[in-house]
Amino acid sequence: MFLNTLTPKFYVALTGTSSLISGLILIFEWWYFRKYGTSFIEQVSVSHLRPLLGGGDSSAPTNSTTSNGEADSNRQNVSECKVWRNPLNLFRGAEYNRYTWVTVMQKAWRERNPQARISAAHEALELEDCATAYILLAEEEATTIMEAERLFKQAMKAGETCYRRSHQLQHHSTQYEAQHRRDTNVLVYIKRRLAMCSRKLGRTRELMKEFPLLSMFNIHENLLESLLELQNYADVQAVLAKYDDISLPKSATICYTAALLKARAVSDKFSPEAASRRGLSTAEMNAVEAIHRAVEFNPHVPKYLLEMKSLILPPEHILKRGDSEAIAYAFFHLQHWKRVEGALNLLHCTWEAFRMIPYPLEKGHLFYPYPICTETADRELLPIFHEVSVYPKKELPFFILFTAGLCSFTALLALLTHQFPELMGVFAKAFLSTLFAPLNFIMEKVESILPSSLWHQLTRI
Repeated sequence: MFLNTLTPKFYVALTGTSSLISGLILIFEWWYFRKYGTSFIEQVSVSHLRPLLGGGDSSAPTNSTTSNGEADSNRQNVSECKVWRNPLNLFRGAEYNRYTWVTVMQKAWRERNPQARISAAHEALELEDCATAYILLAEEEATTIMEAERLFKQAMKAGETCYRRSHQLQHHSTQYEAQHRRDTNVLVYIKRRLAMCSRKLGRTRELMKEFPLLSMFNIHENLLESLLELQNYADVQAVLAKYDDISLPKSATICYTAALLKARAVSDKFSPEAASRRGLSTAEMNAVEAIHRAVEFNPHVPKYLLEMKSLILPPEHILKRGDSEAIAYAFFHLQHWKRVEGALNLLHCTWEAFRMIPYPLEKGHLFYPYPICTETADRELLPIFHEVSVYPKKELPFFILFTAGLCSFTALLALLTHQFPELMGVFAKAFLSTLFAPLNFIMEKVESILPSSLWHQLTRI
C-alpha cells in the first residue's frame, strides 16, 4: 500500500533532495581536502570512530633518528636544495661518451665546452705534472677503463708529491693548511676512482680498506657496493655499524643495504600467507621495519628494484631522497638484491603495505618530512626523455570520489524522474520490491511456522 500511494512527485523530490545533499557534502569534502590535505570523513572515521570500535592507533611514536646534516639539508627551501656528487658515477669518457657513441643516444648530461677543458688540461700538463689535469683527462678523454686507470695512476704519483710537500708546510700558515686540505681531497678522490676502476675491471679484491672519514666523497658507499659484490656480508655489517650513525648523514645506499642484510636473514623462508596466519617473527619484524625505514628515506627505489620502471644511466650528480639517487642506487645494487633469495619478494610485500599508509612521508616518523623540492631538482639532473618519479602523489581520497559519484548518480536520477516520472516510478517500485523480496520471504516463512495466535500477539506488540 505504501508503494502504491507514492506519486511521481515524491520520487522527483526524493532524488532532488539527495542530489543536493550529496553535492553539499562533495563541496565540503573538496574544500577540507584542499585546506588540510585529507578527507574529513576519513579523518573522523580513523581518529574518532575507530577507537570506539576497538581499533588501535596505527601511528607509531615519532622516532627522530635523522642526522644533523640531514636536518639541515631537508629544511632548505626549493632554491637551496643540496645536490651531492654520485660516489658511483660512471667515467665520462670511458662509459658515458662511449655509450653515446655506440648507441647514438642523447647524452644523459651535458657539459659546456668539454673539448676546451681537455685542451686546457693538456696545456697544464705541458707546464707541470698536474694531478687535477690527469683527473680531468681520465674522467673525460679516456675511452676505456684501462686508459682511465693509467691516467689515474699518473695522477696518483703527482698527487702524492703535492701531498707530501703540503704536509710539511701545513702548520706554517692558513694558506698552507688550506692547500694541504685540498691535496688531501684530491688524493682521496684519486684513490677512490682507482678503486672504482679495479671494481669495473673485475679486480674486486684490490680495494681500499680505510680512508679518512670524508663524508663529502661518500667513500663508504663504494666500499659497501664492492663488499656486496664479494658477498662479504660480515664486513658490510661492520661498515654499516661505523657509518649508519645518528650523527652522520644518511643515503639510499646505507638505508637499503641495512634493509638487505636484515631481509637476508628471513627472506628465503618468508611467505605472506604464512605471516598473515601466524604473525611476524622478531627477525621478520626487524626486516620489515628496516625496509620501512629505507622506503621512508627514499620511496623511489622500490620501483627500480622491482623492475616496475626502467633504469637509465645514473647521473653524475644526485639529490638525496630524490629520483636521481634511486636510479644511481638501483643501477649498481639491483644485482645484489637479486642474489639474495626472496629479498625482492619481501621488499614488494612491505612496499605495498607501506603504500596503504595515509601520507607516510609527511609524518616524519624516522626522518624529517619528505622535501617538496625533489621533483624540480631531479628534472634538472635527469635527461628530458626520463619520466621523473614523483612520490607521494596526492590522490583524491576514496570518500571524495564516492561522494562525487553519488552526487552525479542522484542528479541523473532526479533529471530522469523529472522527464519521465511515471516510468521512473515503475522502476522505483520494481527496485524496492526486489530489495524487500528476501525480507517478505522470511516473513512468510515465519508466519507459516509460528502459531497464528502467537503471531497475532507479536504483531500487536
